[in-house]
Amino acid sequence: MRKVFVGYTSYQDVVYQVAKHSIERHSPDVKCYPIVQQALRDLGIYYRDVDKNGSTEFSITRFLTPWLAGHKGWVMFCDNDVLALTDVNELFDQADNKYAVMVVKHNHTPSDTVKLDGQVQTQYPRKNWSSVVLWNLDHPKNQLITPDLVNEISPLYLHRFMWLEDHEIGELSLEWNWLVDWYKEPDNGKPKFLHFTDGGPYFNNYQNCDYAEQWLREYEMMTGKPFTQEDIID
Repeated sequence: MRKVFVGYTSYQDVVYQVAKHSIERHSPDVKCYPIVQQALRDLGIYYRDVDKNGSTEFSITRFLTPWLAGHKGWVMFCDNDVLALTDVNELFDQADNKYAVMVVKHNHTPSDTVKLDGQVQTQYPRKNWSSVVLWNLDHPKNQLITPDLVNEISPLYLHRFMWLEDHEIGELSLEWNWLVDWYKEPDNGKPKFLHFTDGGPYFNNYQNCDYAEQWLREYEMMTGKPFTQEDIID
């Protein structure tokens, strides 16, 4: 059973649930696990101060993925605002043991300072590289990523994968972390894994984003009912 760890933000439960449903529907042999900050705090695993620049509750806890997975094998992490359009085993099959991690190496520089759900849009090099990650947990460098380090080191050190040399970061194609409304078909290819990085149709002011219909269709498959205005996240 392959494992996918998914970021979780408490007021966006439906976003996580739809992401999980889409991944597991396309990949019956894959299991999703939420990374819930409050649970990690309650257990004393995560204790650092709230990240004032973080736009999600998992902005830093995502880097506990190696520890949560027991530092063995290949696992995947993704943000909660994703939607699988195909079997993620296709992504796992690209795993190359010479790399510590494999990511889509976006050159993504948003011009807005605030996301559409009102969260701060933080700018930094390698932005969005850490939003979908294939982790090689048998790589010796990843043994460095412990709860103590995650609780103490700077967020930029983590998001920029600064414990690794450049040649230890493998590259995935854009289709596996397709930034909605940033990448366009056919110029950038065809998506396999959507990422509603600025917001999706679950937000009032983003209901007409690209691929909104796919997200709404997944919601209806999951719940058996259409997504309505009453379901919008405030």
